[in-house]
Amino acid sequence: MSRILIVEDNRDLAFGLHSNLEIEGYEVATATTGIEGVKQAKSFSPDLVILDLMLPEMDGFEVLKAIRKHNKTTSVLILTARGEEVDKVRGLRLGADDYVTKPFGLMELLARVEALLRRSGKSASRDSSSGMESIRINDIEICPKTRTVRKNDQLVELAPKEFDLLLELIRHDGAVVSRIDLMKTVWGHSSAIVSRTVDTHIAELRRKLEDDSSQSPLIVTVRKAGYRIAVQTS
Repeated sequence: MSRILIVEDNRDLAFGLHSNLEIEGYEVATATTGIEGVKQAKSFSPDLVILDLMLPEMDGFEVLKAIRKHNKTTSVLILTARGEEVDKVRGLRLGADDYVTKPFGLMELLARVEALLRRSGKSASRDSSSGMESIRINDIEICPKTRTVRKNDQLVELAPKEFDLLLELIRHDGAVVSRIDLMKTVWGHSSAIVSRTVDTHIAELRRKLEDDSSQSPLIVTVRKAGYRIAVQTS
């Protein structure tokens, strides 16, 4: 049974989410403050966290930082009334896997929760069973088994979905992958929901893995088509 932690100070909303997620068969815990959310994330060991941004004691961004410092693999879905792009970008850069703004549709939220949990399970299963050894692209080394990336022998911290996205592009070995296909395979969405999510994660991968002065980018944008890995892997 998957575990879900709700960090939400609106008690009525938290209660409603708690009830509906339990009906769906999840084990659910709730925290109403940022500090309590961090404590629960450590003690409850959730598979997924539904996180509000506007929380008492500690805001959601600080909670997200604390969660990622403690656990790199737990999925985090931000659920907030703050819909500005700058907040979305900041949340994704800090390691959130998805971002939903209030008001929201319950069925869509449940579908996103299911997709994140399904994707994390598929990633672990596929990576462990594929037998893929370390992959080298110029000065970058990717190890699917340990889900680690090194550049010039220095560890690079990637958010879970950033790693999944990079690996998906590598699997296509230079072929173009559309945003819609990336949303389906990496995020589990059945259509191009929040396609900016792909672009934001690509931008983060470029920021972390490409050199500003490099004439050979790692990831190439193919206009009106999608993205591809620029070089052959070894």
